[in-house]
Amino acid sequence: MDNKSRDIALHRYVLIREAADPSLSPAQRGELVRSLAAAEHLGPDDNYVRVSRPTLDRWIRAWRAGGFDALAPKPRRSVPVIPGEVLELAAALKKEAPRRTAVQIAEIIKASRGAAPSARTIQRHFAATGLNRTPDGRPPKAFGRFEALAPNDLWTGDALHGPVVADKKSYLFAYIDDHSRLLVGHRWGFAEDTLRLEAALRAGLAARGVPRAMYTDNGSVFVSRWLERACGVLGIRLVHSRPGEPAGRGKIERFFATVRQEFLVEIHLRGATDIAEMNSLFAAWVETIYHRRVHSETKQTPLERFLAAGTPAVPTPAELHEAFLWSEWRTVTKTATVNLFANAYEVDQALVGAKVELLFDPFDLSHIRVRCRGREVGQAVPLVIGRHVHPKAKPDPAPPPAPKTGIDYLKMIETRHLEETRRRISYSGLPEDATTGDQPGDAEAKEDRP
Repeated sequence: MDNKSRDIALHRYVLIREAADPSLSPAQRGELVRSLAAAEHLGPDDNYVRVSRPTLDRWIRAWRAGGFDALAPKPRRSVPVIPGEVLELAAALKKEAPRRTAVQIAEIIKASRGAAPSARTIQRHFAATGLNRTPDGRPPKAFGRFEALAPNDLWTGDALHGPVVADKKSYLFAYIDDHSRLLVGHRWGFAEDTLRLEAALRAGLAARGVPRAMYTDNGSVFVSRWLERACGVLGIRLVHSRPGEPAGRGKIERFFATVRQEFLVEIHLRGATDIAEMNSLFAAWVETIYHRRVHSETKQTPLERFLAAGTPAVPTPAELHEAFLWSEWRTVTKTATVNLFANAYEVDQALVGAKVELLFDPFDLSHIRVRCRGREVGQAVPLVIGRHVHPKAKPDPAPPPAPKTGIDYLKMIETRHLEETRRRISYSGLPEDATTGDQPGDAEAKEDRP
């Protein structure tokens, strides 16, 4: 009996042990079995289930006849539906070229025979026959299940290639909390670069706190020295996966699958006018749907699980500003100047010949802080400014101005006023004849005069 069968047998025994007591009368046993059938019970797979009265009676009879082992499920006898020669052909194709995948072999069989079993069926056959080995003969590496013990113990970051928005390809940078599956930081952008990565991370840190460790892949954007500096300032241990071994990023990959199936499918239908609308729609979906839906593995909503230990402390704006400053190292010239991206700056004369660290906001090269041997030594005074932003500091393009409606509101009011005045007599516009011409009644007045 394997472990799973033993767990099922134990679950059944716990349910019937009182009802199976020989000292109970039929009426007492019937009442107890009816109450068991009316309630929900925690099953061996941690899901709540109901068990019908006939099933409970059958388990009681089985236990009386064969004891505990009789409660274990009987193995199913299945008749193979895949012809043996097809599976033999799949094995031969694998042996012929060990680098072939099950998907590829299924396509080859389909092309040659007109039909083929699924790639999953072929993969199971390879596992049963020992053919699921790497080209060098080693069995596939097994990775154990891992979950961080508490919120903010570990964040995992990755990027998703998204749809075309406003005639440009979009990318999603996202960070997920390993323990709760909460999406702690996210940002859609038009470039897979450091700025978009930092925008997602910075928003997550400001809202969800600082993680103890962060796990990413080896993409160029995730190994930048600016990201390493930000993690170092905030005390985050930055860990990269080994090339070719993506184990550990499964949770965010599953989240990306959810994004494709639930969010992007709607974007493909309705579209997004610009990247700002894309971010707004995505934030609404994350906070309203994803964060409030019970996760299939944790049995809790991501938001509930993340906040179970209380609201985490978040860094101050000053700490975040310091962490996300970019830096460059330069040697001070004999004239007490340094050059940075075609700009010239003057520094303290005492620093001549020293190697200094220049700290700056990538979007503002007019304010440079100077640090030497870990100590602040003042500001770099701009002498020649040819570039105001870092060469890599390229913000997302601003959305085009909204087209004018062509509605002239005041003109509409004027036109309506003129139409209304035509429909009635405007006494204010009539000429005054008080000094010229006779007024009505003047003739009678003249005749009455003596």
